[in-house]
Amino acid sequence: MRGTTLRAAVVVVSTGLVLTACGSDDGGSSGGGGSDAATATSAEDFGGMDALIEAAQEEGTLNVIALPPDWANYGEMLDTFSEKYDIEINSATPDGSSQDELNAVESQKGQDRAPDVLDLGTAFARQAQAQDLLAPYKVETWDEIPENQKDPDGHWFNDYGGFISIGCNASVIAQCPTTFEDLLDPQYAGQVALNGDPTQAAAAFSGVWAASLANGGDLDDIGPGIDFFKQIKDAGNFNPVEITPATIQSGETPISIDWDYLNASFTEDFAADGVEWQVAVPSDGVFGSYYSQAISKFAPHPAAARLWQEFLYSDEGQNIWLKGGSRPVRLPAMEEAGTADADALAALPQVDGEVEFPTDEQQTAAQAVVAERWNAEISG
Repeated sequence: MRGTTLRAAVVVVSTGLVLTACGSDDGGSSGGGGSDAATATSAEDFGGMDALIEAAQEEGTLNVIALPPDWANYGEMLDTFSEKYDIEINSATPDGSSQDELNAVESQKGQDRAPDVLDLGTAFARQAQAQDLLAPYKVETWDEIPENQKDPDGHWFNDYGGFISIGCNASVIAQCPTTFEDLLDPQYAGQVALNGDPTQAAAAFSGVWAASLANGGDLDDIGPGIDFFKQIKDAGNFNPVEITPATIQSGETPISIDWDYLNASFTEDFAADGVEWQVAVPSDGVFGSYYSQAISKFAPHPAAARLWQEFLYSDEGQNIWLKGGSRPVRLPAMEEAGTADADALAALPQVDGEVEFPTDEQQTAAQAVVAERWNAEISG
C-alpha cells in the first residue's frame, strides 16, 4: 500500500505462519444456504446487495474462528455486523492460529459448526487455496483492493495490516527497548516474548522476519532473525510464554513483540489499571504485513459468509479497522474519496519510504526455514 498512510523504508510482507450439529456427510460446496449462494462469486449473482442481505438473514447465522475481540478491533466489527444485519455470530477458538483455522475447515466439513469465513496470514491463505478449501468471491469494492494484495480470482484478499512493534510495561521495566539490538541488554532477562509460535502464527513469524531485517537479513534470507532469537535465548532474555493482556499486566511477559495495532490497543485499558504501556516500532527492523480474508468452500452459511466479506470491505468496516489502529487495505482509495475516519487516521504512526512485497517463492522459502530451524534451535 503506497501513499500517506503506510510509508516506510520497510519490507511489507503478506504472509502468516501465523490468528455449533452435523450436516451432510460429503462436505460439498452447497453449504446450508443452497448451491446458488455457495457458488456465487459476487453480489450480482444474488441479484444485488439487497438480495444477498435477504439470503444471509434467512440463514441467520455466521460461524467465525480465531477472532479475538481485542485483535484489530474485531469486537466492534463482530458486534456491528451482528446488530446491523440481525445475524447471530458463533465464534470458535478466538485465540486460535491460522493453522487451527485450516485444520477446522478440514475436520469439520459437512458440519453446521464448520467455519464460514477465515482470517489468515497470507501464506496460509495461499496454502488453503492450493488445498482447494476456498470459495472465490469478489466484493463490490474489489477494484479498490490493490492488485498485489489479492488473488486475482478472489480466493483470498488482504484486509488490514500494521507494523511489528515492541510493547513494554514501563511500570516494571526501568528503560524500555526501542530497537531489536536493545533486546540483548542483560536488564531484560526472561522478559522478551512473541505473540505465538513462529511456525504457526503470523505475528510471531513476522517478528522473526523483522529481527532478520535488523540483523543483515532481507526478503531472501530470514535466517538472521532465527540467529538473533538464538542470541536472545542464550543471553537468557527470551521468554517462551505466549503473550496475553494478562501476562503483560502481571509482568510475566513485560516486553511484547507484536503488531503495532495490537500493542497500541492495550494502552488505554492498561492505563486504567495503573500500568504504563509504551509502544515503539523498532527503527532497526521496520516490518509490516497484512492479514487475508477468505470464504470456506464448505461454508454452512454461504450467503452470510459473503455478506460478512462485503461488510469488512465497505467504508464502514474499513473504518472499524482504522479505529483499531490498523491500516485497512482500501485506505488509499478512502483517503482520496474523503471517507476515511479523520481522527483515526491522524492517530496512525507515520513511517517514510518505499514499500516492497516478497514473492510467493520468498514467502515459501522463509516459511520452510522457520519450520526447519525454530523448534530445533529455539523451542528445543
